[in-house]
Amino acid sequence: MHSVVAGLATPRAGGRQATASSSLTTAITWLLLLGYGLLISLPVCTAGPHEKRLLHALLDNYNSLERPVVNESDPLQLSFGLTLMQIIDVDEKNQLLITNIWLKLEWNDMNLRWNSSEYGGVRDLRIPPHRLWKPDVLMYNSADEGFDGTYATNVVVRNNGSCLYVPPGIFKSTCKIDITWFPFDDQRCEMKFGSWTYDGFQLDLQLQDEAGGDISSFITNGEWDLLGVPGKRNEIYYSCCPEPYIDITFAILIRRKTLYYFFNLIVPCVLIASMALLGFTLPPDSGEKLSLGVTILLSLTVFLNMVAETMPATSDAVPLLGTYFNCIMFMVASSVVSTILVLNYHHRNPDTHEMSEWIRVIFLYWLPCILRMQRPGQVGYECPPPPSSSSSSNAGDKKHQMQNVELKERSSKSLLANVLDIDDDFRCNHRCASATLPHQPTYYRAMYRQGDDGSVGPVGPVGPVGPVGDTRMHEAMSHTCLSSSAEYELALILKELRWITDQLKKEDETGDVTRDWKFAAMVVDRLCLIIFTLFTIIATLAVLFSAPHFIFP
Repeated sequence: MHSVVAGLATPRAGGRQATASSSLTTAITWLLLLGYGLLISLPVCTAGPHEKRLLHALLDNYNSLERPVVNESDPLQLSFGLTLMQIIDVDEKNQLLITNIWLKLEWNDMNLRWNSSEYGGVRDLRIPPHRLWKPDVLMYNSADEGFDGTYATNVVVRNNGSCLYVPPGIFKSTCKIDITWFPFDDQRCEMKFGSWTYDGFQLDLQLQDEAGGDISSFITNGEWDLLGVPGKRNEIYYSCCPEPYIDITFAILIRRKTLYYFFNLIVPCVLIASMALLGFTLPPDSGEKLSLGVTILLSLTVFLNMVAETMPATSDAVPLLGTYFNCIMFMVASSVVSTILVLNYHHRNPDTHEMSEWIRVIFLYWLPCILRMQRPGQVGYECPPPPSSSSSSNAGDKKHQMQNVELKERSSKSLLANVLDIDDDFRCNHRCASATLPHQPTYYRAMYRQGDDGSVGPVGPVGPVGPVGDTRMHEAMSHTCLSSSAEYELALILKELRWITDQLKKEDETGDVTRDWKFAAMVVDRLCLIIFTLFTIIATLAVLFSAPHFIFP
């Protein structure tokens, strides 16, 4: 009994479960179908046949050559603006400006109006520009190969006839580069837009924003700072035509960042000029003064060529940096000339050059006094007064030289003093010998004469003397001969000593004159060092402070 009931109950429960499962499946299926139907029906209702029907209604009878105005005598109002996105390059040499700009043109086309309620709520359309009339606005000062660098995007047309055309483009325009203050310069590059064929009575251009171009999305440039993009509407009457021609001119105001040029051109130039100044501190005997100056001159020539390569080949203006380089090059060239003069003075001697009076006064008295210079070996500093005449000049100069070398006793002066002492002794002895003895040749002839018997020998007052007198006379004669020989040798020695002392005196005089020339060379070297140092400092400060601005980001 229980088994029968259980068997009957089991099929009933399974039937209820199957019925519930099938109902759930059916409900889910209907929901999916409803959602899919809604997804399909939405685009069909909003943009499907309504937009297609609208395009046919607008463009089937539309003429893209017709100027869209109600009255043909009325001008079409065109609002024009631009958005500056980026300054790509400023080519100073070719005087070109390359920019990334979005143009913005708005006008109203009376042939493109519709009631949005009649076309399923469609309020705007995107139509290719070649299917519509659009103003032939171009950039007058374009340097592009295709002249028009814009990309033709779709025109957004609204149901009230308003047309918005925003073509982006890479514009290459001419720009008059003023290099007077390079690299501290500001540039003004104008971009002139206007209709190529329509005059002001047919197309009236209006500036969209009185402030000028939009720079809110501008991408900063590493070399230039953007100061602004003001715009101006111009109405120009040409001699050919009575109608006015309207253009919108935007001026891109930019300022160069000088950090790159300061550290890559100005600082190396100043360092090279400083090296030229250090060349004046080299001694002339080193042999490197002239080669250093020529090397520095060649280095400046290389930097000047770098500047010339970046600048346009124009004679309207000379860049400030080029002027500075030319000044430094003139200074270095002048330093080479002055180095040649210093070397010339340093290697002069009395055999080839005689120091004139004005050189002596200027370079040995006045300039050393002004420059506070002292001769080598001089202890302390004194400024001797210049001589009034040539003789007093030489005497005063010799006296000054003697005072400068008091601590240095020359061996030639001691030798000369000894020679003078020997000469005095010799003269005294010679006078004494002459007073006691007869004249030597007569005496010798008297002492040695031939006798009556033909014999030769010393004789007395009457005749030949005896053996005792002969011995005494022989001793006297031997003493006299020895004394005479010693005096003769002493005379020869004295003669040689006089010649040696004369040569030493000449060498001393030659050395004095040579030292004068070397000291004059030192004075010229010091004078050029001071003059060119002041010139370099003044030129550098004049260039920096004459610049209208500095920008060091």
